[in-house]
Amino acid sequence: MSVSFKTMGFTMLVATSLATPVLLRGQGAAEGFTATATVKTAGGASASAPVTVTIDRKMSQREAETLTAAFKTGGAAALRKALVGVSPTGSIQIGAGAATPTRFTLERTTGDGRLLTILTDRPLIFLGAGMPGAKAKEGYDFGVIDLVVDAKGGGSGTIAPAAKIKMNQDALVVEDYGAEAVQLTAVKKTK
Repeated sequence: MSVSFKTMGFTMLVATSLATPVLLRGQGAAEGFTATATVKTAGGASASAPVTVTIDRKMSQREAETLTAAFKTGGAAALRKALVGVSPTGSIQIGAGAATPTRFTLERTTGDGRLLTILTDRPLIFLGAGMPGAKAKEGYDFGVIDLVVDAKGGGSGTIAPAAKIKMNQDALVVEDYGAEAVQLTAVKKTK
């Protein structure tokens, strides 16, 4: 069974990128965040790992519109093609694993802070892939991270470490490979 959910950022990505560009804040200084990724199974088992997110740059309005348009017209395959050659926007590291470059980082202001939506052009980890009856990994080509950060740099978020992304009317839907959603807690700005 897979978890199909709309992350806050990807649900709003198309509408925000195309309809309300004044909310986007491009570029800016480099930032770093730490968090704890936690997942709990329906059977009560749980696991957690430290996460480090580094943001070297945020997307400009023009860059975000180009990528969003590619996705709207050609789906995930077109988005993957459009991401070829895009300079990394930063990286994400789970536990002691290697850092994975991020290719899309979008920042939007919220009532008391901001929402950072971050995309990798490859999966970070396939949770549950070694279990009996695990589904095929094909099509789970992205990693999707949403961080909700308050004015003091603290917050929470979600991560879909291996995800399919699809369009449903004007909303992007993120389908995680894992059976349970991975929560990011204790988000803290480090630089």
